[in-house]
Formats: sequence, structure tokens, C-alpha cells
Amino acid sequence: MSAVDDARIDRVRFNADGLVPAIIQQHDTGDVLMLGWMDAEALRRTLTEGRVTFWSRSRQEYWRKGDTSGHAQYVRGARLDCDGDTLLIAVEQIGAACHTGDHTCFDADDLSPLVSFAPLDSDGDAS
Repeated sequence: MSAVDDARIDRVRFNADGLVPAIIQQHDTGDVLMLGWMDAEALRRTLTEGRVTFWSRSRQEYWRKGDTSGHAQYVRGARLDCDGDTLLIAVEQIGAACHTGDHTCFDADDLSPLVSFAPLDSDGDAS
């Protein structure tokens, strides 16, 4: 790993298992596609190879989205949140993002929350 890679990865606060959640988002629409987990090596591969690589907690191995399904994710950007403990990876998604074949992993189960709106101030603007 190069010093540049080390410096970028050293900024990440991995959890006790050495993992960080990575939110995957379609770069041009903003659609949230999925969430996966990365360790330092998966993040290094993602940042340097241009394809998203995850750590599978169930299989205990690396996997690159699309290698078996053809539904690949090509990196368009990567950001670290303000606490350093969550990644946002912008991608060009080819095919479905979810293993079920859905566009996103969040298409299937709407929890039907109460939808609220910000209160308006005296000028009628959201506060």
C-alpha cells in the first residue's frame, strides 16, 4: 500500500471488528442502492481499483459487486462522514444493486412511517 492510500485509510474509524459501513449511492440520481461492509483492505481496493469491494461478514471473504452477477459498481466518488465512521461511495450501477434483483436493497419493505414536515416560521418558510 502506498503512503497516499495509508493516509486516506488511516482517517477511517473502523469498528471493533475492523469494519466500517459503506452506503452505496447512484452517482447521478442520488438513489441509495445498498449498504455493505468494508475493512481496510476492501476500502483500499475500492479506492485504487475503481470497483467496489466489500468484506462479507457471513462468508468471511472479499467480494466485488458484479463478479458473479454482472451487476457491477464502478466508483465515481468516495467520501467519509464527519465522524469518520461511515463511508458514502458514489457509483455507476450496472444492473440491479440488490441480490434479489431489485434496483436497490430498499425497494421491498416500506415501513410506512408517519410523515412529518418542518414547521413554518412566521414568514411561511420551513425553519
